[in-house]
Parts: sequence; structure tokens; C-alpha cells
Amino acid sequence: MDNVSFMKKDNIVKEKSYAFAVRIVRLYKFLCEEKKEYTLSKQLLRCGTSIGAMIRESEHAESNADFVHKLSISLKEANETEYWLNLLKDTGYINKEMFNSISKDQEEIIKLLTSIIKTCKAK
Repeated sequence: MDNVSFMKKDNIVKEKSYAFAVRIVRLYKFLCEEKKEYTLSKQLLRCGTSIGAMIRESEHAESNADFVHKLSISLKEANETEYWLNLLKDTGYINKEMFNSISKDQEEIIKLLTSIIKTCKAK
């Protein structure tokens, strides 16, 4: 099975990463408009939306290695997103309820990406 077929079969990561990006954009708007926080939120916006962008880019990978590489970058962005979310929670910009809700989605994406990468590397 080629990578494009694999991604079509496993569209859940594509769908979840897009929905996550929408949540990140909304959180960014909230942080800017309600909390007047621009620096941390910009970092979160950048990495939180690039998770799905790299997943989409992986659909047109030139090889299995390229596919794994693009998904690995997406995984790194998801990990960085976790850092910014924790920092925003620990500095009081988002409350624990907001954090738990979005963090659960982020953790699920990390698990999906990890599983896909492991499966592709085993080929």
C-alpha cells in the first residue's frame, strides 16, 4: 500500500488535525482579543496549525522516507504545541478546563502520528 492510500485509509488524522487547527485559531483569537496576549499565542498559532499542514503535505510525498519525514515534522510541531499550551495554562492565560479540552485533542493527534510513523518505518 502506498502512502497516499495509507493516508486515505487513515483520514482520521487528517480530519482531527484540521479540527485541531480550527480550535487553535479560535484560541489564538481569544488570547489576542480577551487576554491581550500576542507573543505566546503567535507561537501556538504557528505550530498548532502546521501540524495539519504537514499532514496534508505528506499526501504528496515523493517516497516512503519523505512521507515519514513530513509526518515526523508534524509530530514535532504537535510536541511544540504541547509546550505552548502548558505554558499558557501555567501562566494563567488559559484555565485548566480549556487546557484539558484542547490538550486531549493534541495528545490524540500525537498518538495517531506516532502509530502511522511506526507502521511506515516497519515497511
